[in-house]
Amino acid sequence: MVSVLGTQENPLRVAVVGSGPSGFYAADALLRSEKNVIVDMFERLPAPFGLVRYGVAPDHAKIKSVIKIYEKIAERPGFSFLGNVTVGRDISVQELKNFYDVILLTYGAASDRKLGIPGEDLPGSYTATEFVAWYNGHPDYRGREFDLSGKVAVVIGQGNVAADVCRILCKTPEELKNTDIASHALEALAQSKIQEIYMVGRRGPAQAAFTPVEIREFGELAECDPVVSPVELELNPASRAELETARELTRKKNIETLQKFAAAGASSKRKKFFVRFLRSPVEIKGNGRVEKVVFEKNELTGEPGKQKARATGQKEEWPCGIFFRSVGYHGVPVPGVPFDERAGVIPNQEGRVTESGRVIPGVYAAGWIKRGPTGVIGTNKADSDETVRHIFEDISRLPAAPRRDPRLLLESLKGKGVRVVSFPDWKKIDAREISRGQPAGKPREKFAAVADMLDALVVG
Repeated sequence: MVSVLGTQENPLRVAVVGSGPSGFYAADALLRSEKNVIVDMFERLPAPFGLVRYGVAPDHAKIKSVIKIYEKIAERPGFSFLGNVTVGRDISVQELKNFYDVILLTYGAASDRKLGIPGEDLPGSYTATEFVAWYNGHPDYRGREFDLSGKVAVVIGQGNVAADVCRILCKTPEELKNTDIASHALEALAQSKIQEIYMVGRRGPAQAAFTPVEIREFGELAECDPVVSPVELELNPASRAELETARELTRKKNIETLQKFAAAGASSKRKKFFVRFLRSPVEIKGNGRVEKVVFEKNELTGEPGKQKARATGQKEEWPCGIFFRSVGYHGVPVPGVPFDERAGVIPNQEGRVTESGRVIPGVYAAGWIKRGPTGVIGTNKADSDETVRHIFEDISRLPAAPRRDPRLLLESLKGKGVRVVSFPDWKKIDAREISRGQPAGKPREKFAAVADMLDALVVG
């Protein structure tokens, strides 16, 4: 008879799929428990840390310092990293169930939401997701090309990702050269002809989702002025009421910063960054590529905190050389796991994965793939803790995996020709990236191809 899971004789074996913040916070919660737990973290790339490595802007090094916490988690007894392994291709979820008592899916939201407007797929129209991944050296996006030869860039969305895209377009090569931006991106941005960058939101300034820190940075740029019209900062009664609630302190600060920009006006700096509100794109026009964007003006309707943008019928057409949409991330399915295509998440009840409303024993989710793309990096800690709490609540009812020797899994992957990258392997790649960046005064020069990462292990 198999002993209870989580004991010294029979550790709870957990496969965490995804190595971003939610995966590491979940691993931490599992390994800090009084139970005996073994955590194997699967990541399709040889490099861990997910959006912290490939989503945080290169000029936000302080935010990336959270990686030090994840490195300490990776050093805990019972933790193993299995990089360069794609769950759903190299090994199926059903196969994982042979080796693990719990499958915890934390692989985030890798795709993006579409606007659903004519011309959205014209050359010159891109997603913020691919642009961010490109300048951060993500191997999937190394070969992307962005035409920066036009004068005007339009970014749809007013969250922090949209702000990042705008700020990178606004900055000079001098402002970026000592960051960990990918060298191919820095070279392309150095040749950029963009002079005007527009960040456009469908609602008003009181509803903009960027943080005060993000918007303030636009007042500190070397060669770009922030430009805001005082008229567009006028608030309707419902928006003023929203700002009176204590929880809206963040948005009050945003308004204050925007008001300072409006009062200061523009100077003689080479570039201009415009923040525009109450507009929705309804069509992208162009003869073979993006040339213009048609906007419809909006008005706000509804109660404070529940206001929606309603089209007025008034339209205007703007010239545009390059177009980015930043209207939210969207999860992607993994074969063998239920998926809600409309919501872009794995259906679940507080982290317990469900199918047709029924809980699937031993399968859990955390992070963006559980709740959708909301919150900041730290938000994932409470989210992961909730899921792990339910794992321990369920532990007495979980069926034990039949194959409990970890060597069998590694032999299986090796037999399929998969080169598994361990955490010590990653630290070698990490050291090589740091040394590659030193001659240019950069914190690191990332390998932007999986093959180069694996070659670094051979050379190292």
